[in-house]
Amino acid sequence: MANGTPSDGSARRQRRKATVAAALGGCALVAAATTPAAAHGGGHHGGHDRGTGYVALGDSYTSGPGIPAQVDANCARSDHNYPSLVAAARHVSAFKDVSCGGATTAEMWKAQGTNGPQLDAVRRDTGLVTVQIGGNDIGFSSIIGTCATLSATDLAGAPCQRYYNASGVDQLTVRIAQTAPKVDKVLRAVRARAPHARILVVGYPDLLPDDGSGCYPTVPFAAKDFPYLRDVGKRLNLMLRLVAAWNGAGYADTYGPTVGHDMCKAPADRWIEPLQPTSPAAPAHPNAKGEAAMARAVLDRLGRRY
Repeated sequence: MANGTPSDGSARRQRRKATVAAALGGCALVAAATTPAAAHGGGHHGGHDRGTGYVALGDSYTSGPGIPAQVDANCARSDHNYPSLVAAARHVSAFKDVSCGGATTAEMWKAQGTNGPQLDAVRRDTGLVTVQIGGNDIGFSSIIGTCATLSATDLAGAPCQRYYNASGVDQLTVRIAQTAPKVDKVLRAVRARAPHARILVVGYPDLLPDDGSGCYPTVPFAAKDFPYLRDVGKRLNLMLRLVAAWNGAGYADTYGPTVGHDMCKAPADRWIEPLQPTSPAAPAHPNAKGEAAMARAVLDRLGRRY
């Protein structure tokens, strides 16, 4: 900084934050009615990920808690999660999955139990990096617990929505907006460590019926909170897509391919388990079919030209 004038780098960072914030403000109103489409630009910065190494970063939706076989008890990581399936399908020469249940963007830089900082796995010669993060930053688990508890007070209404809008501003929309610069920081850090890597942000799957219907008590939310929480998931995915595009990364839409296989469906048809799972998986998380569906979405995105 000279004579009180911000450096070029500082100015660029300020412009980036302003652009992302503006995009979120302009798009939040339509997010509730639109399933985000995959971004069409960015993601391929030279080289090909086949034979050059693949690193998977992420939270429990990436790690696959409860899905056999669990290969890391600390992180609840399965060898049949979507990164493992993608690595096998792409025949990568080196594969490192450091996803960990409970991870937030902060765990990209700090250890989580026996799991080191996730970004430490990304090296200069890494060819492919997938990133699925942000759900825990907005408080995914606490949101589910809060909404399930409040449902008993007004089963036909929207007590959860009222709770998060008590101040006159939807607090979950605020949390998503606050998470955007954190995800932006993660993607910039990945790019700095692996300048030639193909970076793919992976969205979150469809947890609740896309048509807004409910299934109490299988999923213990009040009737009008089902569409509210569905829309929260869509806003989170929209933010991830926008931040990916801003950073020249690709975006894998896992919401669209999982519509019709949410927590409310019969056991044979669902890919996301309810709060009392009937297939090996964590509550409100993908089962093996769900991880396979996300793997297909990632592989489809990787198969395109950027």
